[in-house]
Amino acid sequence: MKRKYWWLLILLLPFYCFGQVKHEMRGVWIATVANIDWPSSRDSVSEYQKQELVLLLDSLYKCGINTVIFQIRPTSDALYKSDIEPWSEWLTGEQGKAPSDASFDPLQLVVEESHKRCMEVHAWINPYRVTNTPKSKLCEQHIYFKKLYLFKQYGDKIFFDPGQDETADYLLKVLKDIVVRYDIDALHLDDYFYPYPIGGKDFPDEDTFQKYNRGFSNKGDWRRDNVNRIVARIHQMLLETKPWVQFGVSPFGVWRNKAKDERGSETKAGVSNYDDLYADVLLWAEKGWVDYLAPQLYWEIGKTVADYAVLAPWWRTHVPASCQLYFGLYASGLEVNKPKAWKTPNELVRQMHFNQECVNIDGLLFYSTHYLLRNPQGLLDSLKNEFYAYPALLPEMKGGREAHFPMDLQIEGDSILSWSPVVAEGGESPSYYVVYAFPDSDVCDFDNPKNIVCRTASNRVNMDKLNLKKNTIYNVTVTSVNRYRRESDPFEFVLYMKR
Repeated sequence: MKRKYWWLLILLLPFYCFGQVKHEMRGVWIATVANIDWPSSRDSVSEYQKQELVLLLDSLYKCGINTVIFQIRPTSDALYKSDIEPWSEWLTGEQGKAPSDASFDPLQLVVEESHKRCMEVHAWINPYRVTNTPKSKLCEQHIYFKKLYLFKQYGDKIFFDPGQDETADYLLKVLKDIVVRYDIDALHLDDYFYPYPIGGKDFPDEDTFQKYNRGFSNKGDWRRDNVNRIVARIHQMLLETKPWVQFGVSPFGVWRNKAKDERGSETKAGVSNYDDLYADVLLWAEKGWVDYLAPQLYWEIGKTVADYAVLAPWWRTHVPASCQLYFGLYASGLEVNKPKAWKTPNELVRQMHFNQECVNIDGLLFYSTHYLLRNPQGLLDSLKNEFYAYPALLPEMKGGREAHFPMDLQIEGDSILSWSPVVAEGGESPSYYVVYAFPDSDVCDFDNPKNIVCRTASNRVNMDKLNLKKNTIYNVTVTSVNRYRRESDPFEFVLYMKR
């Protein structure tokens, strides 16, 4: 049974089910450095690594995750095909050594497989770190051996010198290459800018400061300006290259202690973004240089020096509404942290309830995938049964083109729902389509995520896979979501009798 009719009027009502909203970031970090999350072994053959990666994405999709933050440049190396930087040792066991399958490109595989599942891919890079293992493991083709003057040794690690313009130029070259060649949805920087301080030792850049201080007399201000300049340049590069590719940063959880700055948080953290990592992340949000911030709030509610219940509302108060705000939560802490709060199920569930009651944010990121999928203290059960019981679309980007609605909606042979593929200006395809089904007696409430029965990259869906109730008549419709995360209006409905 089927019929087609025009869209007339929909009453849109805010709806919250199990504390869940329709638009929400549900992300997870996939860390490759030291093989934290993937691949499980650097000795594996490419075929096994591919299978492992696809299974990982399948598992995350089933958990309700809609975004993966995939680490592709942990130490000035590459988990993707690059003519600029060498293959990562975390992939093959030796920096510069190609995968056993010459066609294997981890980033390309993640993009293709994630987009099939209507998940975004944020390419996670570390801007300045060069070694996380002994220097002897750097391959001879590494830029370190070609331009030694760009680097500083601090402790037992090597870093790019952020004070040199050539460092910024090189980093922009690497990032633009990634953005141009891969269909990623965002670039993502983590908390490592200037390195975390080593007790009593200053980063050895006095010579650079004397030579390139640009009129700054205070080294701290100069270092912050060095980082500000590269962040602004990345933002501009994305606007000029692919304006739908977002730029996000997941900073350390404390911007500044109030003891040092009236704007700071009521914390006593031994390290802060502003004073130690020289990352003025609030400035970046205020200037519009970043599309989102995801502070890593890895402490428990009630922690004396850095209380989650203090920091969460502080970030919401100080990050402007023009910048999307996600919180990074420490799934790993449910197994590795020793304080009592982390051993009394479930600290992350307490934090998520706190967010619902006290803090209006745009979503969450979990660190890391390995621990999340182990279901620590029943965390996955809480996500599936409560917080992520229904699908969620990602929060809309600010600005960007409107989405085009699908047309020619029909049911073929009572089994296949199909529509004409949407093609926007310049041949741009949508990110995915959203299928809604409303029982015939119900109001067509598009804000209620319960009514989303499918997200798909295809323009054809088998009706048997929509889990509709038997002997119920449904009004079925489809929208499209474009690269700016903007959802179209529905254009037409079909009436479907579930037999």
